Amino acid sequence: MAASRPIAPAKINLALHVTAKRPDGFHDLDTLVMFADTGDRLSVQPADELSIDVTGPFAAHAPPGPDNLVMQVAAALKKACGTSKGARLRLEKHIPAGAGLGGGSADAAIALKTLNRLWQAGLSNKDLADIGGRFGADIPMCLQASALRASDTGARLELWCDAPSLPLVLVWPSRIVSTGSVFGALRSTANSPMPDVVLADLCTPERLIAYLLRTRNDLADAAVALEPEIADVLAVLAAQPHCTLSRMSGSGSACFGLFPSFALAEAAAEAVAAGHERWWVRAVNAR
Repeated sequence: MAASRPIAPAKINLALHVTAKRPDGFHDLDTLVMFADTGDRLSVQPADELSIDVTGPFAAHAPPGPDNLVMQVAAALKKACGTSKGARLRLEKHIPAGAGLGGGSADAAIALKTLNRLWQAGLSNKDLADIGGRFGADIPMCLQASALRASDTGARLELWCDAPSLPLVLVWPSRIVSTGSVFGALRSTANSPMPDVVLADLCTPERLIAYLLRTRNDLADAAVALEPEIADVLAVLAAQPHCTLSRMSGSGSACFGLFPSFALAEAAAEAVAAGHERWWVRAVNAR
């Protein structure tokens, strides 16, 4: 059987409001999410046992063996469907860790989907989300891998079917930021949710950007306090010609800048990369 090579796309939080801290220590969020046309890749082949090999430019960011999130969800899926089958997994890491781009969650989500097919388990997307959600709130979002609004701890999802395609520049300053540390540094955990909106109305880039200008990323100040270079990234993106919005994604440290066209995003990415050789810079389309 030929190996399949699905992409695990980078997740971009266009806006992220922290609305409450729950008694269990988790936070209620209100976030608008798109997925980029770049990401990690996973090859899966039948095998008697579960194993994983990690390659790619960010292989060092992913733990090997059973500590890898892909292996953890694979083991949970194997137990849930009662199969004795295994799989050989080969993960190519192209998304940096500690960047707020959901790389580990995207990897876990595509592993659940792919192994569900390989093992002919027949589990529904909800079943997979229930399994994945035990390992991270982002995994149910990444199982959708399409534009959406997420609320509560991230488990309540509203698909955004008419989302426009957005050209943007992703920049990661080669600084890893711990999500737990960022949430721990939050000064306020009871903020307003995103403004009321009918997602179907955000059907053009112009309407979406006008809406995003009324939103925030409530984690940005805490992340910048932990890693000041994030502020440098935001300033450099904002200074690029035609950039309509620069913002941190998720818990950071990656940031994005929005542009009117992919050609302008490519030009900006080239300029940013030329001036900052240590930064990871990509022009992408997100939807």
